[in-house]
Parts: sequence; C-alpha cells; structure tokens
Amino acid sequence: LPQRCSPYAPSSRLFLNTLYADPAAALGGDAVAHAPAELAAATRPTSLIDWSAEGARRQRLLRALHQRFRQAGSADCRQRYAAFCARRGKALRDHAVFEALHAAHVARDAISASWPQWEPGLRDPDTPDVERFAQEHAEDVEFHCFAQWLAAESLADVQNAARAAGMRVGLIADLAVGDSPDGSHAWSRQADLMPGLSIGAPPDIHNPLGQNWNLTAFSPRAMHAHGYSAFIDLLRAALSHAGGLRIDHILGMARLWLVPEGLAAGAGAYLRYPLQELLALTALEAWRHRALVIGENLGTVPEGFNRELGDRGILGMNVLWFMRREGEPAHESPTPTASGSPATEAIQPFLPAASWPVEAVAMTTTHDLPTLRGWWAERDIDLRAKLNLLGTDDDLASLRRGRGMDRALLAQALGYSAPPSQPPLADILRFVSSSPCPLLLVPMEDLAGELEQPNLPGTVDEHPNWRRRLPVSSRDCFADPEVQTRLQAMRGERGRP
Repeated sequence: LPQRCSPYAPSSRLFLNTLYADPAAALGGDAVAHAPAELAAATRPTSLIDWSAEGARRQRLLRALHQRFRQAGSADCRQRYAAFCARRGKALRDHAVFEALHAAHVARDAISASWPQWEPGLRDPDTPDVERFAQEHAEDVEFHCFAQWLAAESLADVQNAARAAGMRVGLIADLAVGDSPDGSHAWSRQADLMPGLSIGAPPDIHNPLGQNWNLTAFSPRAMHAHGYSAFIDLLRAALSHAGGLRIDHILGMARLWLVPEGLAAGAGAYLRYPLQELLALTALEAWRHRALVIGENLGTVPEGFNRELGDRGILGMNVLWFMRREGEPAHESPTPTASGSPATEAIQPFLPAASWPVEAVAMTTTHDLPTLRGWWAERDIDLRAKLNLLGTDDDLASLRRGRGMDRALLAQALGYSAPPSQPPLADILRFVSSSPCPLLLVPMEDLAGELEQPNLPGTVDEHPNWRRRLPVSSRDCFADPEVQTRLQAMRGERGRP
C-alpha cells in the first residue's frame, strides 16, 4: 500500500521499500533504457507526491525489469542475486510470499488486505496453504525477492560512492520503533510481537493529547526466551549498508508507552524493557559494522537514561528548540490553566551552542517538529489550532505570546538586539554548527528555507505528511545562492577548537 508512505510505519524493518530502488545501480543503465518508454520516463513532478499512482507505475517498471532479468540477466548479476537470496534466507522468502499474498488480496478485495482477515490457512507463514500459494505463484514471489535485491544493491552503491568520495560515515540508516500490525514482519514473526497493543507516547507539552502510532512492539519475554535474535536481526538489517544508525524513540529500550486496542492514547501504560541487554547488543553490532549510533532521546526521558547512552558510546540528540538554560527563566508568560486562572510559565533562554553536551549530534529540528522558518512564523501553532490538536490547557493567544518571547530569546542568543522580521536562517545554522558536538545534522527543509515540516504528529489524513516535495531538485537546491550561503555558514564553524 504505497499510500502508507510514512517511513516510521514499515511493513517490515528487516527489508526495504522497493519503490526507492535504483535499478541502474544493480543492472546497469542499459537495462533501464530497454524498459518500455512509458514506464522508464519520469512523471511530471507536483508539489505533493501521489504515492498510489507513482507506486503503481514504479511497480510496473520493476516487473518489466524482472522479466528481462529472467530472460537475459548477466551472469554477474545472477550470481550477486543468488548470493543475496542465500544470505537473507527464509526471512526474505517469507517477506516475498507475504508481498505476493497481500497483492493478491488487494486485487481481489481491498477490505480483506489486512492479513488478520485472510483465510485462516494463510495467516501463518508455515502452513501448507501458504506453501501451496508460494509454489503456484513462484514468479510473483521471485519478483519480490528481485525487487529487494535491487533496493539493497542501490543502498550499497550509494554507500560505496560516499566512502570513495572521502565521507567517513556516509549513509545513516533510520530504524523505526515498530512495524505496521498488518505488515510483513507482524505476519512472519508473530511469536516475537504483542498483538492488541500499540506503541505511542503519553501526553506532553508538544502533544497534549498523547500519541498512538499504531505500531507493533516486541515482547520482552519473547526476546529473552530466544536470545534476542529478533533484535539482533533488526540491527544487522539496518546496518548492512550504512555507516551509522539513528534509532527512533530509543527511550523504548527502557520502556514503551503501550495503548490497548480501541483506547485513547492517554489511556496507555509503560512496559519496561531490558535496557542493559539492548544497549549492549546495539553497541556490539555498531562495533562489528564500524558504525556510529544516534538515539532519539527526546520526550519523557527516564532518569539516568542519557548517562546509559553515553556509557555505551551512543550519541543523543541536541535539538535547538530544547537547548535551554535550566533554572534561568528570562521571561514569564501568563498561561491560562484548565480552571481559567492564570498560571506562570517560565520561558528559559537558549543555551549557548558552545555549552551544548558533546555526547550528542547537533540538530536544528526533527521531522516531527517545525522547520526553522515554520517555527519563526508560528506555522506549527497555526496548524495545531486549525486541526484541533491543542490540549485542554492550551490557549492560542498565550502560545503566540510565548513564541514571541522565544523569538526574542533566540535572536538574543544570535547576537541581535531585536528579532529580525524574517528568520535569520544562515545565522541560526551558524549558531547550531558552532557547538562542540561531533556531528551536525540539518534537514533539507532548513537548507531550502521551507515553511512546512515533513510530518505533523497526531495526524494521518488531516495533513499531507511525507508527501511534500522540495520545490526544486536536490541538485538545483544546492546550486541556489541562498542555500550556498547557508552551507557556508554551517561549514565555517565546524572543526574549530
């Protein structure tokens, strides 16, 4: 279902989204050139990606390439493909069978596309009915193995090019906190997961209604009983073609907020996980792959958690919006409470970048938070008000007053006497890049000066999450003089003592 385009609700964290495959990386440019013209030609770009239409077109192209591969694939390609299939083994075959089964159900009846509603004999990968289907649809199953090979070769090609160009890290992979409950992983590894529970987050200042991510969670008892093999497989798959790994919501290694099916996000509870074992395994696999690890340690952080990350050499995340001087309120903003009486909210000044903790990467923002331009323009506040995402204690006027004070405080940290009318993007990037953090991560949206953030938590269809294109190609974006100015502002501060 390509319209489910969030990278944080994958069908399986063991395998890749084949729509991103670059067939030329594995097959050579000639193979793509021989594909039907209407499939190989790119469509006219629009501001929003039509994932359903683009996904269907891309699948037709991949199937055409598979047919040609079966008929005239080179000996070298066939050898690499066979080695890939042997290396990934039963897990790859189960995933490919699931993809073929899922496609057959979608073609027949979209309502029954979710595997828990399939015929009983098809709800488990090891039944005779599933084996019979796989044999009867052997070419379809092989196609999905082939598409995974193309995607894996594509990533390997990029990482090899990055290293050859002198990049010490290259690609940093991103590990989602869970899988889709009706996806491949949940079907093929049912004993590892906990049905009827969804991962989420409790209410906080940024999401006062709490969050329900509709993702499955590993069972800590099952992990322990099977020697943590499912978790190890996950790490190895993510690190197979990367020089680093960002672990989404790494707090889940200590405890996960789980919401029973049918209840509101705030009605969940925390389940504790074996933190020491999971961190030790993460550090071991990072060492084996010569990779760095970044943990998204944002939210309600358990006491001592960041110290545990540092002890294992795992980097946290220093995000500009949260880097404040604790205990030094510069302003006080009256904020109405649920009872209607004003409370006093302390707004703390920004921490000088030189004082940011070094055991973390420096970041302007994340995909779940406003862009630099969006934060300055209060776009996130506008959207939360428009989509009824404000909490019961939120007051729109107070939120705007607070943001105005924040702008003044950030301008002060940048050396301005008063906030400029337009967001000083280059100066903000220069400020963040001047931190002593060993790595700087900046989203393309901030380099391009975009207003909208890629994802708005708490929304599914109400907001075009994960569908916006940059206004120009990546090549044209980097050639833009304003973007070049921002890049120079970042580069100028990196590596200084």
